[in-house]
Amino acid sequence: MMASLCHSVLLLMLAAAMSVYADMSLDCRPDFVTVVWTESRSQVDPSLFRLGNCFPTSLSAREAVFSVDFNDCNFRRLVTGDKLIYSNDLTYISSPDSHVVPFNHPVVCMYERPSDWYPLIYDPEFSTYGEGDLVFHIELMNGNFSSAAESTSFPLGSLIPIKASVSQKTHQPLLLLLEECVASTTPELQSDSSIYPIITNKGCLVDSKISRSKFEPRQKSSEIHLSLQAFRFALEKEVFIHCQLLAWDPTLLDNSKKACHYDKDYGWGLLDNPANNNLCDCCESSCNSRRTRSIISGKHGVGRRAVLGPLTITDVKS
Repeated sequence: MMASLCHSVLLLMLAAAMSVYADMSLDCRPDFVTVVWTESRSQVDPSLFRLGNCFPTSLSAREAVFSVDFNDCNFRRLVTGDKLIYSNDLTYISSPDSHVVPFNHPVVCMYERPSDWYPLIYDPEFSTYGEGDLVFHIELMNGNFSSAAESTSFPLGSLIPIKASVSQKTHQPLLLLLEECVASTTPELQSDSSIYPIITNKGCLVDSKISRSKFEPRQKSSEIHLSLQAFRFALEKEVFIHCQLLAWDPTLLDNSKKACHYDKDYGWGLLDNPANNNLCDCCESSCNSRRTRSIISGKHGVGRRAVLGPLTITDVKS
């Protein structure tokens, strides 16, 4: 069990940031959090609130309530000194015909770091993560993605084959996406960690704009293959790749649930359906959900953070 709560929960709320029309209550428990947003403006639709990638667990005419586990909803974990901090964003996505401006509000829970807690030590080739009846997996592969890689060392400029997958068991068919990926020299991301962005902005492979990196054609909806060009960041050092994996309803793709990469001749393209390449247009700006009210009820996917590594990128001198 997690150590006891700090005497007070850290709330990053400045008075100016809180609207006079609304109030947020936050109840941080050892394993989960309850967030209640109460809104007095009649034009605000409580069903359009999101906590990370989660929909409200209950709604009323003026309230959106989230009661969720820290392993869900894309909560970020930060360990610093003797503190263990979980953070997220409460977002109002607004509808296209609304006069209410979309906004974000921070949600932060801070605990004393448990005395027996240490960073996880990751297998050098793959890591597996369970989530209910879903099991997420990420690993380094050989050149044609037919088996696991025999080496974790890659020459600068070569392609690093990465496969992420989800075992769905009895779950409805889901599409696996990589929402975010960054490279770091540490197995745990810290506030002062140096990082190299790979995938950002809800599924945009930004590294493909400056390299040969790309998503490979999908063979199964439950898998995604990434060919990542070995970069100069942390050359000759141990590198860990931190990713946010998402198993999502394949019928509900939008500009915040997608897999996009950049082609030098054609620009940004969608991996799964080129006819909907417009979902990638936001990769040059900010990708926020535009999902309409008719399809936003319920929870349509499960996210999980994963770390791949260590691997090493070597400098091959001519």
